Amino acid sequence: MKTQIELAREGVISAQMQKVAEDEGFTGEVIRQRVADGHIVIPVCHSRPQQKVAGIGKGLRTKVNASIGTSSDIFNIELEVEKARMAEAEQADTLMELSTGGNLDEIRRAVLANCNLPIGNVPLYQAFAEAAKEFRNPNKLEVEYLFELIERQLADGISFMAIHCGINRFSIERLRKQGYRYGGLVSKGGTFMVSWMEYNDCENPLYEQFDRVCNLMKKYDAVLSLGNGIRAGAIHDSHDRAQMAEMVINCELAELGRDMGCQMMVEGPGHVPLDEIEGNIMLEKRMSGGAPYYVLGPLPADSGAGYDHITSAIGAASSARYGADLICYITPAEHLALPNVEDVREGVRATRLAARIGDIAKYPDRRDVEKRVALARRDTDWKEQFSLLMFPEKAEEIRKSRTPENTNTCTMCGDFCAMERGMSLFEKDISPEKTRCKKEGCSK
Repeated sequence: MKTQIELAREGVISAQMQKVAEDEGFTGEVIRQRVADGHIVIPVCHSRPQQKVAGIGKGLRTKVNASIGTSSDIFNIELEVEKARMAEAEQADTLMELSTGGNLDEIRRAVLANCNLPIGNVPLYQAFAEAAKEFRNPNKLEVEYLFELIERQLADGISFMAIHCGINRFSIERLRKQGYRYGGLVSKGGTFMVSWMEYNDCENPLYEQFDRVCNLMKKYDAVLSLGNGIRAGAIHDSHDRAQMAEMVINCELAELGRDMGCQMMVEGPGHVPLDEIEGNIMLEKRMSGGAPYYVLGPLPADSGAGYDHITSAIGAASSARYGADLICYITPAEHLALPNVEDVREGVRATRLAARIGDIAKYPDRRDVEKRVALARRDTDWKEQFSLLMFPEKAEEIRKSRTPENTNTCTMCGDFCAMERGMSLFEKDISPEKTRCKKEGCSK
């Protein structure tokens, strides 16, 4: 079977492309052309055809990814299924299953069976976890087993994979010659791969056999997300030579993979100060030929633990504004603990709001909902306002918990409601385009 990019290059508008077009307000031909150019990817999987469709890339709404997964301390399949269901209920667009503890095949398959979102993963997690279990040393991971595992996960229905192909001897040498890092290495997959390469004195097989990786992804029409294994884990490491070396390699590989007919996405940082986000996205887009960019957060400060869903939302809004295409959420538990179900809810909500804020700036012609909310608020039309909000249940819950005496107002202002008093200046029952000021002699 052919991949989305191969079909698009042959002039075929697939069912998935048509669905993206309908969801996003484009013609099927526009989506087909952008898929053909590698500017849009659609995570699908031939072995899991009934999943939801999400287009990621140029001109589309910025998408939100939620990540779940067990650890060596907490591995509860029912809890992971509950978190997956929460992510879907809160309208995440994709999900990553990132377990490292327990029966990893069983956990993955349970999540796939109980969630309709496109699901991604990082195959190195299971590979190194099982090598550690079998050999008591993750550095003894066998290369053939790694490729067998990638195919097993794809056969189960994984739609996109973060695979660390851009770590090679060149990028590691940049890290070594640099000689320091404030945040060290923070990518689990990246750190294990660097350790494996050093222990075995070998090149990264995912880089060395990149064509083999692409052919496996093509077989299932999954998206290859080029993992950011040397990403900065502290804002003082942002855009250091090691990170940039990997980014250059990943952007080169994105072009090679596209030429082979594989759907390609580039993964980005990480911890980045706010003033560097625009430059980071510009570099990825320029060097990769416009490949969709999947950013992790990003976190523009290192000191927000406990509220890092807010820290990252600030970075995510800026990232969406400047062209990021998929944003991985951060939860309040980041840097502190394994997220629970409520953390998942808060992480998805904060990131969806950040993506909306970024899209409002990125696409000025898509602000109609914001105008309608403003009009409902101006007119103290609470029912209409609630119907338009991103989180109406939360808004209604807060309002009902502090019910005002005058139900047209809220308890913030009460009798001093600016909306009620201010509207006496205007005719309230006509469209905003025709609203006229009642002040004597005013021509507006």
